[in-house]
Amino acid sequence: MEPLQQFLPLIIIFGIFYFILIRPQQQKQKKHKSMLESLQKGDKVITIGGFYGIIKDIKGETLTLEIAKDVVVNTTRNAIGVKREK
Repeated sequence: MEPLQQFLPLIIIFGIFYFILIRPQQQKQKKHKSMLESLQKGDKVITIGGFYGIIKDIKGETLTLEIAKDVVVNTTRNAIGVKREK
């Protein structure tokens, strides 16, 4: 019983860290991954670099964004930070 009592505070601290730090981060990553998979032509997005754009074409993992009139750039899905509302 004594060895268990020695490790009990460590186990409790690990549990607290899991629910305060690890679990919310996992949920955030899952939500972001779901958003990336649901991207479609015409969606308004913001890249992780801060560019605002509209998705003009999707070919696998490559997206074509129009970031200004007649200015088109290619980027990967992972470069999308946020999907804006239409």
